[in-house]
Amino acid sequence: MYALAIVRYRLPLAEIAETHREAHREYLRELNRQGVLIASGPFRPHVGGAFLLRVPDSDPNGALDRVREGDPFTRHKLAQYELLPWDVKTGVEDLDRI
Repeated sequence: MYALAIVRYRLPLAEIAETHREAHREYLRELNRQGVLIASGPFRPHVGGAFLLRVPDSDPNGALDRVREGDPFTRHKLAQYELLPWDVKTGVEDLDRI
């Protein structure tokens, strides 16, 4: 199963970038190494970003909670997550190869 994470910054990006952006990026790299994160990137303008995630069918909500709680942006109350389990129908074969 897949999920979308929509992340919205609570502070201007300049304030976040100075303190926690590198830790956030390292967290995303680790999720990618684990096979959880498929793709991520910021919105334009920089008000937040989105992630495409691979989560287990058996506990998608628990997995999404762990992703959210592990992010330094969440731990430091710098961003708000909206997590949406996603039942991909078209293009799923391409995602499964990633």
